[in-house]
Amino acid sequence: MNENIGGLDEVKETEEKVVEIEKKRNPFHYWTVAGRDYKLKLQAGAVERVENKYHQNIINMIDEIPPLSVMLTIIQAAMENWEHNMSYAKIKKLYDVWTEEGGDQFSLYTKIIIPTLVVSGFFPAEQAEDIMEEMK
Repeated sequence: MNENIGGLDEVKETEEKVVEIEKKRNPFHYWTVAGRDYKLKLQAGAVERVENKYHQNIINMIDEIPPLSVMLTIIQAAMENWEHNMSYAKIKKLYDVWTEEGGDQFSLYTKIIIPTLVVSGFFPAEQAEDIMEEMK
């Protein structure tokens, strides 16, 4: 009987190559309100719902500073998979607290909406870097 045959124990592993995936963008953008960080990132289903609500592409909506209601809706959509039970009313309250802390509508656009779209894959990596530099 040949004892050298059988089982997986005899399979000699060859050199294992571990390929690390280089991350092209941050996994989330964060909106800090009252000392708490809220994760923001749009996923396909949320993008679809926002675009269906406004009957246009999100990129078209942010070409210029959009109305506050549009920005808050985008934030709500970006939070839905990461922060449970975030209604539009709760998002408005967060915005009110944020403005009491010194935030403003222009900063909401430049420091929250645009970076959220960047991490959500709306722009190529190179363009995203340029956009983020311009926002600074």
